[in-house]
Amino acid sequence: MKPLALRSNAETLAAPLPALLADAEHLATTVLLGDHGRRRAGVGDTFWQYRPAQPHDAARSIDWRRSARSDASFVQDKEWQIAQSIILWVDQAASMTFTSDDNLPTKAARARTLALACAILLIRGGERVGLTGLRLPPRRGEAQLMQMAGLLSQDDATDYGAPDAQGMLPHSRALFVSDFLGDLQPVEDALLRAADRGVRGALLQVLDPQEEAFPFDGRTIFESMSGTVRHETRKAGDLKHRYLERLAARKDRLRHLARTTGWQFQTHHTGQSAANALLWLFGALERRT
Repeated sequence: MKPLALRSNAETLAAPLPALLADAEHLATTVLLGDHGRRRAGVGDTFWQYRPAQPHDAARSIDWRRSARSDASFVQDKEWQIAQSIILWVDQAASMTFTSDDNLPTKAARARTLALACAILLIRGGERVGLTGLRLPPRRGEAQLMQMAGLLSQDDATDYGAPDAQGMLPHSRALFVSDFLGDLQPVEDALLRAADRGVRGALLQVLDPQEEAFPFDGRTIFESMSGTVRHETRKAGDLKHRYLERLAARKDRLRHLARTTGWQFQTHHTGQSAANALLWLFGALERRT
Protein backbone atom coordinates (compact mmCIF):
# COMPACT_ATOMS: atom_id res chain seq x y z
CA MET A 1 0.00 0.00 0.00
CA LYS A 2 1.36 3.46 -0.94
CA PRO A 3 2.05 5.91 1.92
CA LEU A 4 -0.48 8.48 0.73
CA ALA A 5 -3.18 5.84 0.32
CA LEU A 6 -2.42 4.41 3.76
CA ARG A 7 -2.59 7.89 5.28
CA SER A 8 -5.88 8.63 3.52
CA ASN A 9 -7.46 5.41 4.74
CA ALA A 10 -6.26 6.05 8.29
CA GLU A 11 -7.61 9.62 8.24
CA THR A 12 -10.98 8.31 7.08
CA LEU A 13 -11.04 5.72 9.84
CA ALA A 14 -10.04 8.22 12.54
CA ALA A 15 -12.52 10.93 11.48
CA PRO A 16 -15.69 9.46 13.10
CA LEU A 17 -14.08 9.40 16.56
CA PRO A 18 -13.59 13.07 17.57
CA ALA A 19 -15.14 12.46 20.98
CA LEU A 20 -12.14 10.41 21.96
CA LEU A 21 -10.04 13.59 21.77
CA ALA A 22 -12.44 15.70 23.80
CA ASP A 23 -13.14 13.72 26.95
CA ALA A 24 -12.66 16.73 29.23
CA GLU A 25 -14.52 15.29 32.22
CA HIS A 26 -12.15 12.33 32.34
CA LEU A 27 -9.14 14.62 32.03
CA ALA A 28 -10.04 16.51 35.20
CA THR A 29 -9.25 13.58 37.48
CA THR A 30 -7.11 11.13 35.58
CA VAL A 31 -5.42 11.47 32.21
CA LEU A 32 -4.90 14.71 30.32
CA LEU A 33 -5.71 13.98 26.69
CA GLY A 34 -2.66 15.37 24.91
CA ASP A 35 0.19 15.51 27.40
CA HIS A 36 -1.11 12.68 29.57
CA GLY A 37 -0.19 14.15 32.90
CA ARG A 38 -2.13 13.69 36.10
CA ARG A 39 -4.04 16.89 36.64
CA ARG A 40 -3.12 17.91 40.18
CA ALA A 41 -1.05 20.57 41.84
CA GLY A 42 2.67 20.38 41.25
CA VAL A 43 5.54 21.58 39.13
CA GLY A 44 4.50 22.87 35.72
CA ASP A 45 3.84 25.91 33.56
CA THR A 46 0.11 25.45 32.94
CA PHE A 47 -2.37 27.24 35.20
CA TRP A 48 -4.84 24.87 36.85
CA GLN A 49 -6.81 26.72 39.51
CA TYR A 50 -6.81 29.38 42.21
CA ARG A 51 -6.98 28.20 45.80
CA PRO A 52 -7.03 30.03 49.13
CA ALA A 53 -3.52 30.62 50.50
CA GLN A 54 -2.43 28.38 53.36
CA PRO A 55 -0.07 29.25 56.24
CA HIS A 56 2.73 27.22 54.63
CA ASP A 57 2.57 29.13 51.31
CA ALA A 58 5.41 31.58 50.71
CA ALA A 59 4.47 35.23 50.18
CA ARG A 60 5.97 35.15 46.68
CA SER A 61 3.48 32.45 45.63
CA ILE A 62 0.44 34.63 46.36
CA ASP A 63 -1.34 36.02 43.29
CA TRP A 64 -1.84 39.60 44.47
CA ARG A 65 -3.96 40.60 41.47
CA ARG A 66 -6.50 37.86 42.16
CA SER A 67 -6.31 38.44 45.92
CA ALA A 68 -7.08 42.16 45.49
CA ARG A 69 -10.59 41.25 44.29
CA SER A 70 -11.55 39.69 47.64
CA ASP A 71 -10.75 39.70 51.34
CA ALA A 72 -8.74 36.46 51.09
CA SER A 73 -5.34 35.69 49.60
CA PHE A 74 -5.14 33.28 46.66
CA VAL A 75 -2.38 31.11 45.18
CA GLN A 76 -2.12 29.83 41.61
CA ASP A 77 -1.85 26.05 41.45
CA LYS A 78 0.09 24.79 38.45
CA GLU A 79 -0.78 21.58 36.70
CA TRP A 80 1.65 18.69 37.26
CA GLN A 81 2.19 17.06 33.90
CA ILE A 82 3.92 13.74 33.34
CA ALA A 83 4.58 13.61 29.62
CA GLN A 84 4.40 10.20 28.00
CA SER A 85 5.08 8.77 24.57
CA ILE A 86 3.48 5.94 22.60
CA ILE A 87 5.63 3.57 20.58
CA LEU A 88 4.11 1.40 17.84
CA TRP A 89 5.25 -1.89 16.36
CA VAL A 90 3.36 -3.18 13.33
CA ASP A 91 4.26 -6.57 11.89
CA GLN A 92 5.41 -6.07 8.28
CA ALA A 93 6.41 -9.69 7.59
CA ALA A 94 5.15 -11.78 4.69
CA SER A 95 2.47 -13.61 6.72
CA MET A 96 0.63 -10.30 7.10
CA THR A 97 0.09 -10.01 3.34
CA PHE A 98 -2.48 -12.84 3.40
CA THR A 99 -6.13 -12.39 2.54
CA SER A 100 -8.61 -15.16 1.76
CA ASP A 101 -10.96 -12.94 -0.24
CA ASP A 102 -10.37 -10.12 -2.70
CA ASN A 103 -13.16 -8.21 -0.95
CA LEU A 104 -11.23 -8.23 2.32
CA PRO A 105 -8.10 -6.22 3.11
CA THR A 106 -4.88 -8.06 3.79
CA LYS A 107 -3.89 -8.38 7.41
CA ALA A 108 -1.05 -5.95 6.71
CA ALA A 109 -3.34 -3.30 5.25
CA ARG A 110 -5.74 -3.51 8.19
CA ALA A 111 -2.93 -3.53 10.79
CA ARG A 112 -1.14 -0.54 9.25
CA THR A 113 -4.32 1.47 8.83
CA LEU A 114 -5.40 0.83 12.42
CA ALA A 115 -1.99 1.71 13.83
CA LEU A 116 -1.72 4.90 11.81
CA ALA A 117 -5.30 5.91 12.60
CA CYS A 118 -4.52 5.47 16.28
CA ALA A 119 -1.40 7.60 15.84
CA ILE A 120 -3.50 10.30 14.15
CA LEU A 121 -5.92 10.43 17.07
CA LEU A 122 -3.09 10.54 19.60
CA ILE A 123 -1.05 13.17 17.76
CA ARG A 124 -4.15 15.32 17.27
CA GLY A 125 -4.45 15.23 21.05
CA GLY A 126 -0.88 16.46 21.42
CA GLU A 127 0.80 13.10 22.02
CA ARG A 128 4.25 12.07 20.88
CA VAL A 129 4.09 8.89 18.79
CA GLY A 130 6.91 6.89 17.21
CA LEU A 131 7.96 3.43 16.04
CA THR A 132 9.93 0.78 17.89
CA GLY A 133 13.44 -0.24 16.96
CA LEU A 134 14.69 3.37 17.04
CA ARG A 135 13.39 3.80 13.47
CA LEU A 136 11.31 6.83 14.33
CA PRO A 137 11.62 8.45 17.79
CA PRO A 138 8.33 9.73 19.23
CA ARG A 139 7.39 13.21 18.07
CA ARG A 140 4.30 15.27 17.38
CA GLY A 141 3.01 16.84 14.18
CA GLU A 142 1.92 16.14 10.65
CA ALA A 143 5.46 15.53 9.43
CA GLN A 144 5.75 12.67 11.91
CA LEU A 145 2.60 11.07 10.52
CA MET A 146 3.95 11.24 6.98
CA GLN A 147 7.24 9.62 8.00
CA MET A 148 5.34 6.96 9.91
CA ALA A 149 3.12 6.21 6.91
CA GLY A 150 6.20 5.79 4.73
CA LEU A 151 7.93 3.40 7.13
CA LEU A 152 4.77 1.38 7.78
CA SER A 153 4.27 0.92 4.04
CA GLN A 154 7.48 -1.09 3.73
CA ASP A 155 7.34 -4.89 3.56
CA ASP A 156 9.59 -7.47 5.19
CA ALA A 157 10.47 -10.66 3.31
CA THR A 158 10.66 -12.83 6.43
CA ASP A 159 7.79 -15.24 7.10
CA TYR A 160 6.87 -13.92 10.56
CA GLY A 161 7.68 -10.72 12.38
CA ALA A 162 9.02 -10.22 15.91
CA PRO A 163 8.54 -7.08 18.01
CA ASP A 164 11.52 -4.89 18.79
CA ALA A 165 11.56 -3.53 22.35
CA GLN A 166 14.20 -0.89 21.57
CA GLY A 167 13.17 2.72 21.84
CA MET A 168 10.51 2.24 24.54
CA LEU A 169 10.98 4.97 27.13
CA PRO A 170 10.41 4.18 30.82
CA HIS A 171 6.75 4.49 31.88
CA SER A 172 5.60 5.13 28.32
CA ARG A 173 2.99 3.12 26.40
CA ALA A 174 3.25 0.81 23.42
CA LEU A 175 1.12 -0.91 20.79
CA PHE A 176 2.03 -4.17 19.05
CA VAL A 177 -0.09 -5.20 16.03
CA SER A 178 0.51 -8.59 14.37
CA ASP A 179 -1.10 -11.91 13.55
CA PHE A 180 1.23 -13.39 16.21
CA LEU A 181 1.42 -16.66 14.26
CA GLY A 182 5.20 -16.97 14.49
CA ASP A 183 7.39 -17.88 17.43
CA LEU A 184 5.92 -16.30 20.56
CA GLN A 185 9.19 -16.26 22.51
CA PRO A 186 10.30 -12.89 21.02
CA VAL A 187 6.89 -11.47 21.94
CA GLU A 188 7.29 -12.68 25.52
CA ASP A 189 10.83 -11.28 25.70
CA ALA A 190 9.67 -7.89 24.39
CA LEU A 191 6.78 -7.71 26.85
CA LEU A 192 9.02 -8.61 29.79
CA ARG A 193 11.55 -5.96 28.78
CA ALA A 194 8.72 -3.45 28.46
CA ALA A 195 7.33 -4.40 31.87
CA ASP A 196 10.77 -3.93 33.44
CA ARG A 197 10.68 -0.32 32.19
CA GLY A 198 7.15 0.29 33.43
CA VAL A 199 5.77 0.32 29.88
CA ARG A 200 2.11 -0.64 29.48
CA GLY A 201 0.21 -1.09 26.26
CA ALA A 202 -1.91 -3.24 23.98
CA LEU A 203 -1.52 -6.31 21.81
CA LEU A 204 -3.84 -6.48 18.81
CA GLN A 205 -3.91 -9.78 16.94
CA VAL A 206 -5.14 -9.34 13.36
CA LEU A 207 -6.38 -12.50 11.64
CA ASP A 208 -8.16 -13.31 8.40
CA PRO A 209 -11.58 -15.00 8.92
CA GLN A 210 -10.28 -18.10 7.14
CA GLU A 211 -7.52 -18.44 9.73
CA GLU A 212 -10.21 -18.69 12.41
CA ALA A 213 -12.58 -21.02 10.57
CA PHE A 214 -10.10 -23.41 8.81
CA PRO A 215 -12.65 -24.29 6.06
CA PHE A 216 -10.37 -26.79 4.31
CA ASP A 217 -11.15 -30.39 3.39
CA GLY A 218 -9.69 -33.01 1.09
CA ARG A 219 -6.45 -32.47 -0.78
CA THR A 220 -4.95 -29.13 0.16
CA ILE A 221 -1.56 -27.49 -0.21
CA PHE A 222 -0.60 -25.09 2.57
CA GLU A 223 2.19 -22.67 1.74
CA SER A 224 3.65 -19.73 3.63
CA MET A 225 3.37 -16.32 2.00
CA SER A 226 7.12 -16.26 1.33
CA GLY A 227 6.98 -19.74 -0.21
CA THR A 228 9.64 -21.13 2.13
CA VAL A 229 7.24 -23.47 3.98
CA ARG A 230 4.99 -25.91 2.15
CA HIS A 231 2.78 -28.77 3.35
CA GLU A 232 0.49 -30.97 1.26
CA THR A 233 -2.22 -33.20 2.72
CA ARG A 234 -4.99 -35.35 1.28
CA LYS A 235 -7.17 -35.01 4.38
CA ALA A 236 -7.14 -31.38 5.40
CA GLY A 237 -10.35 -31.84 7.37
CA ASP A 238 -8.52 -34.15 9.77
CA LEU A 239 -6.25 -31.25 10.74
CA LYS A 240 -9.01 -28.84 11.69
CA HIS A 241 -9.44 -29.88 15.32
CA ARG A 242 -5.72 -29.81 16.08
CA TYR A 243 -5.32 -26.46 14.29
CA LEU A 244 -8.16 -24.81 16.21
CA GLU A 245 -6.81 -26.19 19.50
CA ARG A 246 -3.37 -24.74 18.79
CA LEU A 247 -4.83 -21.39 17.75
CA ALA A 248 -6.86 -21.24 20.97
CA ALA A 249 -3.77 -22.15 23.01
CA ARG A 250 -1.81 -19.39 21.26
CA LYS A 251 -4.48 -16.82 22.10
CA ASP A 252 -4.53 -18.02 25.72
CA ARG A 253 -0.78 -17.58 25.96
CA LEU A 254 -0.95 -14.08 24.49
CA ARG A 255 -3.78 -13.20 26.87
CA HIS A 256 -1.76 -14.53 29.81
CA LEU A 257 1.36 -12.61 28.75
CA ALA A 258 -0.66 -9.42 28.45
CA ARG A 259 -2.33 -9.90 31.82
CA THR A 260 0.91 -10.64 33.69
CA THR A 261 2.70 -7.61 32.20
CA GLY A 262 -0.18 -5.16 32.61
CA TRP A 263 -1.06 -4.99 28.90
CA GLN A 264 -4.38 -5.46 27.10
CA PHE A 265 -5.05 -8.13 24.45
CA GLN A 266 -7.66 -8.38 21.70
CA THR A 267 -8.17 -10.34 18.48
CA HIS A 268 -9.54 -8.57 15.42
CA HIS A 269 -10.64 -10.16 12.12
CA THR A 270 -10.25 -8.33 8.83
CA GLY A 271 -13.93 -8.97 8.14
CA GLN A 272 -14.93 -7.02 11.24
CA SER A 273 -15.42 -3.28 11.71
CA ALA A 274 -12.14 -1.38 11.66
CA ALA A 275 -13.77 1.47 13.59
CA ASN A 276 -14.62 -0.85 16.48
CA ALA A 277 -11.04 -2.09 16.59
CA LEU A 278 -9.75 1.48 16.62
CA LEU A 279 -12.10 2.36 19.46
CA TRP A 280 -10.75 -0.56 21.49
CA LEU A 281 -7.14 0.35 20.71
CA PHE A 282 -7.56 3.95 21.75
CA GLY A 283 -9.30 2.90 24.95
CA ALA A 284 -6.63 0.33 25.75
CA LEU A 285 -3.86 2.90 25.32
CA GLU A 286 -5.74 5.40 27.47
CA ARG A 287 -6.35 2.92 30.29
CA ARG A 288 -3.94 3.17 33.20
CA THR A 289 -3.07 -0.15 34.79
